[in-house]
Amino acid sequence: MRINKKILSLCLLTASCSVSAAQVNVYNWFGYIPEDSLQVFRDTSKTELNYDVYESNEILETKLLSGGSRYDLVVPSANFMERQIKTGIYQKIDRSKIPNYNKLDPVILKKVEAYDPGNQYSVPYAWGSVGVGYNVKMIKERLGEIPENTFDMVFDPEVSGKLKDCGIAVIDSPAEAMAMALHYLGLDPNSEDKGDLKKAEAMVRAVRGNYKYFHNGSYRDDLANGDICVALGYNGIILAGNAIAKSIDPDREIAYSIPNIGSLIWFDVMAIPADAPNSDGAHEFINFILEPKIGSSISNMVKYAVPNLGANEYVEPEIFNDPGIYPSDEVKETLFALQAHTQKFDRILNRAWTNIKTNR
Repeated sequence: MRINKKILSLCLLTASCSVSAAQVNVYNWFGYIPEDSLQVFRDTSKTELNYDVYESNEILETKLLSGGSRYDLVVPSANFMERQIKTGIYQKIDRSKIPNYNKLDPVILKKVEAYDPGNQYSVPYAWGSVGVGYNVKMIKERLGEIPENTFDMVFDPEVSGKLKDCGIAVIDSPAEAMAMALHYLGLDPNSEDKGDLKKAEAMVRAVRGNYKYFHNGSYRDDLANGDICVALGYNGIILAGNAIAKSIDPDREIAYSIPNIGSLIWFDVMAIPADAPNSDGAHEFINFILEPKIGSSISNMVKYAVPNLGANEYVEPEIFNDPGIYPSDEVKETLFALQAHTQKFDRILNRAWTNIKTNR
């Protein structure tokens, strides 16, 4: 999940919290569900809810791998979950305890199978994409028209060179950024071939001088304020930038594009630790999240898509009709999932990325 800090946690699960069969202990991303929706669970369930929050996959992973986390339900990103499954820290999902499971989008379930074959250990929570955000006016002033393949604004030397003066930002995520570079070159975005990586690295090095900075969040406000004109980043953050831009100048438009060749899709999923004290409570909470009005409340707040077909009619029209949030099935088919790399390749990739950023 790409953090949108809007709410505070309702209950922090600490060592002093007692654990019993009547409690369900949920560990989720900061600001990832409305307070009102959590209160609905408290008001309608006999199970007491303890709700804690975190801000990175690394924090969650450390707690889970150290053992004895005391959590019943967690919400990892799918590429982290993929390698965590192999360690045995999750138990299988019992779909018979989730009546709302049939509301899940089969297209999204199929995509998640890239991380969790057979969807045995996880249930999708929310999803989004990585693409190109841009200031429409500033781009047209420099290029005349928006490129058919919007990745050109980031990776093509001639096109990005014309945008250098107005500023290009790129996410500071080696796995995601280099996957898109590989994809742009027509190579396997999940390739661990060193030759493929060198080709992608050479391409990005060739345009590195046209980039203003690398960061995972600053581009929201910088796009909104006109300090940059292009960002390779997460759809929710870019679209939040458009909302800010409109509040500054109603005529300012920050657009988000999934390139016509496809791009990266990401997922956050619900999973139950193997040592969960209350597995039944975890299944109950999963089923609650899959209630259509609860799912729509999440989408309406965080401006990411939820995989719940039953929620669609309750999602605010300006969100549901935004193809940057809810793309068509045809566009969804062009999106690729990022798979977990081996630790050895991760080290090689991180070193290449550091060299790109520092111009070494």
